Amino acid sequence: MSHTPHELAEALPGEAANISARKASDPHFARLAEEYHTLNREIHRGETNVEPMDDLRLETLKKKRLALLDEIKGMLAAA
Repeated sequence: MSHTPHELAEALPGEAANISARKASDPHFARLAEEYHTLNREIHRGETNVEPMDDLRLETLKKKRLALLDEIKGMLAAA
């Protein structure tokens, strides 16, 4: 298993410019992107045992991250 953070621009290749523009123009999108970033960092700390957590907690966080990513993808596709 890779313990590399899944940054938003890496998770959505080719969308970095759209992500930046949308964060600057849409406060709701910016909040979702920040929430994704915060959640992503928490997952990374758990995976690397910097902040140990049980498997259930880690899986729950990953599901939340995936749901956020889906919502962000949807917003980018609708723009």
